[in-house]
Amino acid sequence: MKLFFLNTILHFPNKIVRVLPIAIGCLMVSCLSAQTSPEFRGVWVATVDNIDWPTKGDYNSDSQKASFIKLLEMHQRNGINALVVQIRPCTDAFYPSPYEPWSQWLTGIQGRPPSPYYDPLAFMISETHKRGMVFHAWMNPYRAEFNLFNSSLSATHITKVHPEWFLVYGDKRYFDPGNKEAQQYVTQVVADVVSRYDVDAIHFDDYFYPYRIAGKEFPDELSFRKYGVGMTKDDWRRSNTDSIISKLSFTIKKENKKCQFGISPFGVWRNQDKDPIDGSRTIGAQTNYDDLYANILLWLKKGWIDYVAPQLYWEFGHRIAPYEVLLSWWSNHTYGKHCYIGMGVYRANSNPAWKEVNQLPRQIVAMRKTPNMKGMIFFSSKTFERNPNGWNDSLRFNYFKVPVKVPEMSWLK
Repeated sequence: MKLFFLNTILHFPNKIVRVLPIAIGCLMVSCLSAQTSPEFRGVWVATVDNIDWPTKGDYNSDSQKASFIKLLEMHQRNGINALVVQIRPCTDAFYPSPYEPWSQWLTGIQGRPPSPYYDPLAFMISETHKRGMVFHAWMNPYRAEFNLFNSSLSATHITKVHPEWFLVYGDKRYFDPGNKEAQQYVTQVVADVVSRYDVDAIHFDDYFYPYRIAGKEFPDELSFRKYGVGMTKDDWRRSNTDSIISKLSFTIKKENKKCQFGISPFGVWRNQDKDPIDGSRTIGAQTNYDDLYANILLWLKKGWIDYVAPQLYWEFGHRIAPYEVLLSWWSNHTYGKHCYIGMGVYRANSNPAWKEVNQLPRQIVAMRKTPNMKGMIFFSSKTFERNPNGWNDSLRFNYFKVPVKVPEMSWLK
């Protein structure tokens, strides 16, 4: 783990840094050799609420194109080889869709096309591939209205066409995951993208059933009474999520056998107090299985997904969910599929642990030393614009100095 001390010397030459004695020559060889094998080096580009792209209030197509190219070139300089771009943040589209309206975060008003007209998805795929990087199309499955109080909804939005498919929870509107017609609709939306665009993967994040709101039950009782005969509500909810993942897996491979399907779940599958055998040594965290009703391990075992990218946004030694504990846990639960660790660069300087220059480098080194790990994805793109803790330099001149390809998946050849 001494590699990160060398990194500090290399990339902060104007600072006086105390380091441990190390064999620099041997360490440099170790560092570079670790970079030569295929590795997924991705970045999430969030479009919801204009988090990463396009800039809020920038509705000019030429300006959007220029800013996306600038974003791409920054990541290319840093050694990134994959972009995971949110193209369907809230049952809307960053491409001309026969099912859903143009996104309000692209043009300011939902349903309004870009001006001058262009196809952002086709443009982003082309520019990404032109630079030798892969493009994963990130789609949110069930979120339909981001904020009930200030959303811009077009008359053709699916919540207007089929209001019976949706449920309100907190300040958002969601598809009812137990509604079979809604599941089929989401599947059609995904199939349309895979059939028309040269995406390397379809990527879903952690929002299936929404995160719990204290004191509020998700309002799906009517669907449960209709469809959940003979099951507990928890098992029925998990079966609904299993069902959509299974449908999507089949549909994606039917449209394009080489297109991957990946899920980026919350970092904790189950706590050990709920599952002494397969649970992780974490305490009190919400979990995929018990709170979000996402049985990730089943999907890996069944081969429904090609990769998993757990969001491990915690530091080493975190009191509830330590990075090192969860890194080891996911290493033992990949079931032959690829695992890319989601790393929280956005946490930079948020607490004493994330003020440490070596927090992220240590996480990369630990991940590379852990069996069954195939790479990482950083959340999110905009953080790199300010080069927090010099981490852009660490990637560019050290950890990602040698360009590599993303790992191949033998089962897709």
